[in-house]
Amino acid sequence: MDRRVFLLLLLAGCADTSPHAPALLTTTAPPPPPTPPAPSLVAVVDAAPASALAFDAWLAAFRAKALAAGLTPQLLDRELGGVTPDPRVVSLDGKQPEFSKPVGDYIKGVISDERIAVGRRKRQELVFLPAVESRYGVPRDILLAVWAMESAFGKIQGNFDVVRSMVSLASDGRRRGWAEDQLIAALRIIDSGEASRVQLKGSWAGAMGQTQFLPSNYLTTAVDGDGDGKRDIWGSDNDALASAANLLAKGGWKPGVGWAREVILPAGFDYGLAEGPREIPAWWEVKGVKRADGLPWTAADAASPAGLLLPAGAFGPAFLALPNHFAIRSYNNSMSYALGIGLLADRFGGGGPLVAAWPVETPLGLGDRMAAQIALARLGFDPGPADGVVGAGTRKALRAWQAARGLPADGYLSMDMVARLKAQAGIV
Repeated sequence: MDRRVFLLLLLAGCADTSPHAPALLTTTAPPPPPTPPAPSLVAVVDAAPASALAFDAWLAAFRAKALAAGLTPQLLDRELGGVTPDPRVVSLDGKQPEFSKPVGDYIKGVISDERIAVGRRKRQELVFLPAVESRYGVPRDILLAVWAMESAFGKIQGNFDVVRSMVSLASDGRRRGWAEDQLIAALRIIDSGEASRVQLKGSWAGAMGQTQFLPSNYLTTAVDGDGDGKRDIWGSDNDALASAANLLAKGGWKPGVGWAREVILPAGFDYGLAEGPREIPAWWEVKGVKRADGLPWTAADAASPAGLLLPAGAFGPAFLALPNHFAIRSYNNSMSYALGIGLLADRFGGGGPLVAAWPVETPLGLGDRMAAQIALARLGFDPGPADGVVGAGTRKALRAWQAARGLPADGYLSMDMVARLKAQAGIV
C-alpha cells in the first residue's frame, strides 16, 4: 500500500469518538451544518506537497554537485538517506529580531562580574595559553573572550545536527550556495574520520564546538593544539583555543598591536568622520581626539591606522579602532561583537570599566528600523534594502541625511532619529 494512503487511513482510524472526547459545541449552540461529502482519497494522495517536491528536486541537484566535488555515492547515501529539513532551522533563519538591543545593553550583558571572574581564573589555570599566544601572536585574553562569547567557556556548544541544519538552509534557498558549500565541508569531515556525524553538533546555523567553527573553517583552520593527533574543537580546550587563534591570525591579527582605545572627542567635533578615514593616532590628536585614560600610545599602536567608532552615537563612548578590531570582525562581522570581545578581554587582563557611560535607550522595534530605512530611501539617501538590519550602509546613509539637516552626523539610529525621518518622509 502507498505509504501516504496508509497514513491517511491510520489517522482516520485514530479519531476520538468516545463519549469522553471534548465537546465541540455548547449546549446552546445551533446544530452544525450538514457534513459535506468527504474528498476523494485519491485526490488527497495525489496532492503531494509542493515543498516536498521542491526538496526532492534540490536534493537530486545537490547530490550531483557533491559527486562532482569528489564525495562518494556511499557517503551520500549513508548521511543523506532519509534526511528531511528541520523546520526549527528554517524558522530561525527567517526571523529578524523583533527588537534591536541597544549596544550599551549588549555590552553590559557581555561584561558580567561572573564572566570576568571565570575568565581570570581560566587565564591562570590553562597552562597551554602562553604557548598558543606565542605561536599565533593572539593574546590569551582575546582568545578567552572569544571562548566566553561563543560557548560560555565550552559549556553551551549547541545540539543541532550540523548536517541536517545545512540541508535545511540549503534547500530553503535563501543562502543556498553558502549552505551547500558548508554541507559538503561537513560531509568531508565525516568522510575523513576526524569527527563522526554524532559529534558534529552545533548551533542552528552550523557553527560547531567550543569556539563555534563552521565546517569550512574546521577543514582549513582548525589545529591540533594538544598534539594528540586529532583536531577536537568539541572536547579539547587546547584545540579549540588554538584553532580560534589560527582563525584570527588568518583574519589579519597583528601581534603587538592593540584592538581599540576609548577616546574623548572635543566640543564641535565632526562626527561624520565615524567609520571613515583610518589614520594614525597623531592625525586624530590634531583634531583634538585624546585617549580617555590619558596614557601615551605604544610605538606599535602609534604607527597603526585607526578608525573612529561611535557605537552609541555622539552621546556614548567613542573608540579609535586599531587593525585588530577588524581582525576580530573576521570571526563575526559585527561592530558590537568585536567591541564585546575587546572590552571583555581588557577586563580579563585587569583593565577597568569605560570612562564614558553608555546612554539609556529604548530598543528599536523591527518596524521602526524598517521605516527609517524606507524614509532614508524616499529622501534620496540609499541605505540598501529595507530589511531592518542597521549595518554600515544604513549608518552611512543616516550620516549623510543628518549632515544635510545640520544634525550631529554620528550615524546612530535612535528613536528620535526614527521619528524625524518618518516625519520628513511623510510616513505615518
